[in-house]
Amino acid sequence: MSNETSPPPSNPSKPVAQDMPTDTGPEIAEPESKKPIFLVLAIVLVLLSGIVTWTVASDHYAPGSSRGIVSASVVQVAPRVSGRIIAIEVHDNAILDTGDAMFRIDPRPFELAVERAQASLAQVVQGVDASSAQIEAAQAQIAQARANADTARTSAERSAALFERGIVSGAARDQAQANLAAAEAALHAAQATAESARLQLGAAGEGNPQIRAAELALEVAEYDLLSTVARAPGPGVVTNVHLGLGQFVGTGSPTMTFIDGEAVWITADLRENQLVNVQPNDRVTLVFDAIPGQIFEGHVESLGWGINPGRSEVGGLPVNTPISQWFEPARKMPVRIVLEGTTHTWPRQARLGGKINVLIHPDGGTHFVTRTAAFFQRIGSWTTALY
Repeated sequence: MSNETSPPPSNPSKPVAQDMPTDTGPEIAEPESKKPIFLVLAIVLVLLSGIVTWTVASDHYAPGSSRGIVSASVVQVAPRVSGRIIAIEVHDNAILDTGDAMFRIDPRPFELAVERAQASLAQVVQGVDASSAQIEAAQAQIAQARANADTARTSAERSAALFERGIVSGAARDQAQANLAAAEAALHAAQATAESARLQLGAAGEGNPQIRAAELALEVAEYDLLSTVARAPGPGVVTNVHLGLGQFVGTGSPTMTFIDGEAVWITADLRENQLVNVQPNDRVTLVFDAIPGQIFEGHVESLGWGINPGRSEVGGLPVNTPISQWFEPARKMPVRIVLEGTTHTWPRQARLGGKINVLIHPDGGTHFVTRTAAFFQRIGSWTTALY
């Protein structure tokens, strides 16, 4: 018997360990497959950092808003006296000049009031043996002169205020002041004429309280008669006309809306952190949505000093409103902007409430960020025609 041990039979289903191939391919390829992901993440982070940096820089050196609004002084036109409408001189959205008639009220009742006041004055003067013809004429002149002076004074005050805001020229303000001076001189002349007529009454009529009361009643009647014609207080536009012939209107009851053409400005709501470098008289470039491709010049007139945050009270105590947002929305303050030049430089296509893209140039607009933003604004001025 042989002591030699035979080798174990080979098992084909169980390969020998040293014969098994070592596959290290996946372990080497795995890091390379993650490189595109890291590259995309790096690009996204760079873009996000650039956007954040640009947003912060533009808030300080190129503040602006794409939601500026055309604003104007809006007046509800109401008659000074009550009566029946006999003529409507304007149509809806009509453009008017100062003094243009808007509507007329039946003057007959007021003409009768003037005749009644004249008769009362004549009766009083007759009691002191004097003629009332000169006094009646003088009182009519005073009423007309006083109405003209009131209109001139309103126009002068409006022109002075608009000149301070840079909306009208100095020549327009000076002309309004000259018109006021002429109207007041005419009023003083009419009052002097009336005083001369009263002096002609002699000792019995001089300073007579009955005559003075009758004169004042006649002046009021004359003024009411002049008020039967409603006139435009200045250049502008009337809209929302809802009058009809034969309609009875009461004193102080609005009949139409007047948009003052000399009191037009732009309102832009900016976040508080955008107002860091903004000062009055800073240059502003404007793009009207209604006028693609054109850049208009303006300047900051003033910055709003406050808004209503919506804080309410109940029982004399403030209400604590629960916060339902992760980040509280930024508060926005109104900035008032006026267009350079006079009212004649306003584009006719611009409408009250229209949208405007506003870009403020703080510190003279020399910063790189400001110039870059102005470049993008000019490009964007053409895209407004697309939406």
